[in-house]
Amino acid sequence: MALGIGGVSVGQAQVAGSGCTVVLLPPGTTASAEVRGGAPASRELDVLNPLMTVQQIDAAVLTGGSAFGLACADGVMRFLQEQGRGVPTPGGRVPIVPTLALFDLAEGSARPTAEEGYAAAQAAWENGAVRAPVATGAVGAGTGAKAGRWRGPAAYPGGLVYAERSLGELVVGALCAVNAFGDVLALGATPSIDPAQVFAALDASSRESGSEPPRTHTTIGVLITNARLDKTGCHILAQGGHDGLARAIHPPHTRLDGDAFIAAATGVVQADVDTVRMLGMLAVSDAIVSAAPGQ
Repeated sequence: MALGIGGVSVGQAQVAGSGCTVVLLPPGTTASAEVRGGAPASRELDVLNPLMTVQQIDAAVLTGGSAFGLACADGVMRFLQEQGRGVPTPGGRVPIVPTLALFDLAEGSARPTAEEGYAAAQAAWENGAVRAPVATGAVGAGTGAKAGRWRGPAAYPGGLVYAERSLGELVVGALCAVNAFGDVLALGATPSIDPAQVFAALDASSRESGSEPPRTHTTIGVLITNARLDKTGCHILAQGGHDGLARAIHPPHTRLDGDAFIAAATGVVQADVDTVRMLGMLAVSDAIVSAAPGQ
């Protein structure tokens, strides 16, 4: 699917069983974020708090490799520094690159590094020049992603997904890497309470062994809009992204997931924030539902 938001481009890089996805954003893009899962892996999210002074970001990264994969941001920063992007400081420009990671360490032998981050940023730069469509499926951060992980060996492919919703000139896009403990619900599907049996088993095992249950699942995403929003408005948009996730994944936001969204606004179209949030909720739901079995 082609991006309907001008100035934004996406690039991917893969390693064995994992990968990363880079979203390059135009200068002046405002952003915030929200985490609702209990086991996040992230970098540079504190700076996105509406109370903090930095107002813009240069790129956003989704990556596999759990906390190891956060190193991808180093390569993205290096690429952006070469392009003259970043916050001006006495020591030179410092690119702002918030990053979210998912756990796929059991799926392959490698983890994304700064080199993959640089390659994905370069690919995004080149894709932007030709307005290439967003690649989805087992690519980038979605390379080793699965859904329905509560099912154990019967878990099914999740992957990278993308969808947009628009109203007139206003566009909101949702790019998500689905690696969920819960199931992706097809349209009209009835949620079951079967995963509760897994929670009970994990709780019993933890009490017997004295160990913590594994935190090996996560759905992460970037919401992108051409709306004119401040950081508070972007935070509200990120909240809408989580609402969309909760409509499409059951159960959502567990203590075993690190569910998180970055929301970025390029500032082109004047729009009501609740309208933007609603479109974001729908875009996330549309994107994630596309990963349901049989879709």
